[in-house]
Amino acid sequence: MNWKTATALSTLYDYAVQNRALSRLGARILWNYDIANLHRAISTQDPTALTLDIPCGGGMAARGPRHVAADLSATMLHRARRKTNTLVQTNIYALPFHPATFDACVTYNGLHCLDDPAAAIAELTRVLRPGGTLSGTTLVRGTNRDPLISTFQRLGIFGTPGTTEDLHTWLTNAGLRDIELTPTGAVTAFTARK
Repeated sequence: MNWKTATALSTLYDYAVQNRALSRLGARILWNYDIANLHRAISTQDPTALTLDIPCGGGMAARGPRHVAADLSATMLHRARRKTNTLVQTNIYALPFHPATFDACVTYNGLHCLDDPAAAIAELTRVLRPGGTLSGTTLVRGTNRDPLISTFQRLGIFGTPGTTEDLHTWLTNAGLRDIELTPTGAVTAFTARK
């Protein structure tokens, strides 16, 4: 599936994520995850930090005027416009920013949709300034939700999600340190510093 052109799926996904009741139920049933963890992580973002949010989806994580929302999907960017005005349509593997541009990069619920999450993490690290933080969440293999992940892969919705151990390796190989991983159900939250 090409998220760039999947207008109906993008709209449906964003509607479900933005609806508190639907997202709570869906996260619990599908991934054995309490979506309140994601909302807490988003609420701790520093609104004064120059932050890149990719894939931004419908802008759920948008915080303050220094928040740059980026996504491959024009549909998602259109929906994110409700929450921020700084929007960039781009590919996560080739970000149009100079090295060391951002104080923080966030990537919530997107790495598992990518064919090469390690390359995406390396690119996010490239645009992160020294001392900056990369944080996010991703679905991981190695839980009792692997059959569902495989189904989403066959449908073309997911790319190549790894395990929590793979995520740690990807972050380490990108040159990040102070790595914190918090697995809950089939989701792992992460924070790392450049």
